[in-house]
Amino acid sequence: MARAEGVATFTINQLAAFVAVADVGTISGAAQQLHLSASALSANLTELERALHTQLLTRQRAKGVQLTPTGELLVPRARLLLHQALELEADVRGERGAAGTVRLGCYPSLAPTMLPPLITGFAESQPQVHLEVTEATQDQLTASLEGGLLDAAIMYDLDLAPTWRRAGLALLTPLVVLPGDHPLAVDGGAVDLGDLRADPLVLLDAPPSSAHAMRCCTIAGFTPRIGYRARTYETARAFVGRGLGWTILLQRPSADVTYEGLPVAVREIATPGIEPVAVDVVWHPDSLLNRATRTFLTEAVRLTARHLRGGGIRNGASTEIQR
Repeated sequence: MARAEGVATFTINQLAAFVAVADVGTISGAAQQLHLSASALSANLTELERALHTQLLTRQRAKGVQLTPTGELLVPRARLLLHQALELEADVRGERGAAGTVRLGCYPSLAPTMLPPLITGFAESQPQVHLEVTEATQDQLTASLEGGLLDAAIMYDLDLAPTWRRAGLALLTPLVVLPGDHPLAVDGGAVDLGDLRADPLVLLDAPPSSAHAMRCCTIAGFTPRIGYRARTYETARAFVGRGLGWTILLQRPSADVTYEGLPVAVREIATPGIEPVAVDVVWHPDSLLNRATRTFLTEAVRLTARHLRGGGIRNGASTEIQR
């Protein structure tokens, strides 16, 4: 076929196949992601290499694929071209709404309170966008954002590098959770953490919550004795309800009872220097946000603010979402 002057010989489909393989690491996985057969995807890769007159990857049986140095250099430029092509198509069609999938991560203890109103409200305003949710610890979420496996993630603004792009959703005040019959729970007033130095701490052992709890104790002037560790905030509350210690949490369910029906007392912290913690929706500074993701980020700020006014979250902030 004759080539028109000034027109590239590769196609958008070939670039999409290449980027998918670079993301997933295997031809079979990339083919599944793009809803193609492995042979069709492999043919796209071969045609792309032929059009560019260079080898972009090496196929290793049982080991997936390995990008060549040229392939590594091509990945970000291929992403940009795919992004621009999708945006061009949407702009020409005059699409007002968004469509597609947003791969959203969320810190587990935030998910029960933050996600339901966001997902429900977003589905009402953007029915053509599907939110694919993954719950993971903060270090896992940031790794997935860096690897391109997530588009955005909701997490605490704790120990986050300043290079991450983010939009503020809420500010949560740290709270101390005590057994219902604890002496400090009786009067209902705020608690100085220093008064708990002799009692065992039930540590929510999921980064960054664990480090935050330890910092709060350091501010209060002591190193806590860790009685038990829990991976979820409901397990931590359950241990507290059984009288096994106290804990620091940022999330408060609507009922101050554990799954067993045992009471816990939730109190504000009187210790000076312990500040509220921001909840952000975060994305990679180098990511090319598609229309669906940009729409979600904007809507997440709006919907959280609306939920705030309804009393669901204590307070929040917003920022402009850019491409």
